[in-house]
Amino acid sequence: MNRKRNLIVAILLAAAFVSILNQTLLLIAMPPIMEDFKIDANLAQWLTTVYLLTNGILIPITAFLIGRFSNRLLLIVALTLFSVGTFLGAFAPSFTVLLLARIIQAAGAGVIMPLMQTVLLTLYPKEKRGSIMGLAGLVTGFAPAIGPTLSGWILEQLTWRHLFFTVLPVSVIVLTVATIFMKNVTTKKEGQLDSLSIVYSSLGWGGLLYGFSIAGAVGFKSMQVFVTLVIGGIMLFLFIRRQLQLSKPMLEFRVFQSKIFSITTFLSGLVYALMIGTQILLTFYIQNVRQLSALETGLVLLIGALVMGFMSPVTGKIFDKVGGKGLALVGFTSILLGSSFLMWVSMYTKLWLIAGTFTIISFGISMIMMPLTTAGMNALPTHLMAHATAVNSTLRMVGGALVTALLVTIMSTVSTLQQPMDAANALLNGIRASFFATTLLSAIGLLLSFYLSKENKAE
Repeated sequence: MNRKRNLIVAILLAAAFVSILNQTLLLIAMPPIMEDFKIDANLAQWLTTVYLLTNGILIPITAFLIGRFSNRLLLIVALTLFSVGTFLGAFAPSFTVLLLARIIQAAGAGVIMPLMQTVLLTLYPKEKRGSIMGLAGLVTGFAPAIGPTLSGWILEQLTWRHLFFTVLPVSVIVLTVATIFMKNVTTKKEGQLDSLSIVYSSLGWGGLLYGFSIAGAVGFKSMQVFVTLVIGGIMLFLFIRRQLQLSKPMLEFRVFQSKIFSITTFLSGLVYALMIGTQILLTFYIQNVRQLSALETGLVLLIGALVMGFMSPVTGKIFDKVGGKGLALVGFTSILLGSSFLMWVSMYTKLWLIAGTFTIISFGISMIMMPLTTAGMNALPTHLMAHATAVNSTLRMVGGALVTALLVTIMSTVSTLQQPMDAANALLNGIRASFFATTLLSAIGLLLSFYLSKENKAE
């Protein structure tokens, strides 16, 4: 039994690794893609936006899919879609085809992460979930750790197409192994997919994600952003109301009746948003203010991301023994200290100091993300796991998009207000202002951590 379980875990972790690595590899590849297809930054940004939108539309549906189909079939279909998208991206003759490839990739990746969490939580009893989710954190933390550095090196030596060539063989190998060895562990339930729920969900989550993702570029005052967010909000309200009316909802929002799940989901979403936001701000600082390369950016972020990955199994084991409250307090304190330092970053701050500060922040993130996700899941009965992981993943994405948009808007607004100053110094002041915002957010996270209970009992 243990051998079979270990093999299932290894396959799921490998699938998660390749999907996350793919996402981080392409983050710094926009300039060469823009040059190749002769497009501007606004159009190129759709490669990220459409990936996010497809994920946001698909992830809420995964709870239904996990209940309706076997985990083996779902994983094989998801990996097949992901591999097809990767192959198409590598040989894309035009930007339109590349955009289509990203949509197909995202359709596969959107199922992989919630499926991995649901299966892992189903396989292990509550007293061991911290350790296994910590192992998942190692894998999901290691992919973004090596992604920017590997991407920077590949782009200096080869072309952006080789980013897809790097992912493709790994994806095909994982697909082959999953087809041969993957076993079914989830329980299938009879259910009917509600078409109106899909429409509400797609327009709701999709509208919010799109609105927040373009807000960073055009600002929250833009009519396009305002209209999109209003439509998204209305549709999301209709989606939630319909789910509460259905006897077998597509996504069960009653998981929020658990106070522990509600607080931990908010905090894990907040810390994910702080992680993404900090990485983006430091990328702007290193490349646009200090005029350094993508590879140097990756190297500055590398140690912190590696610490985040390697600490995850350790924090998982600590969580199994003492619970999540102490970890959350230590974690948010570390993020608060790191963000406070970055508020005072200058043109001449040593890069090793930046790398060290990001490492402190990353250490804090490793204390929070997986342990609090696990604490929230432990507060719920097993039959709600698929719904809880789908809700958690979706809100984390929306929160990440919202906070990123907020930070980029603050940075852009402050930079614009200081136009008499040279561009680099104006941008630097904008980045400092955004780090002031991350400091405030981490302080809110620290205060909320005091409301967590020390034990992890099911409610």
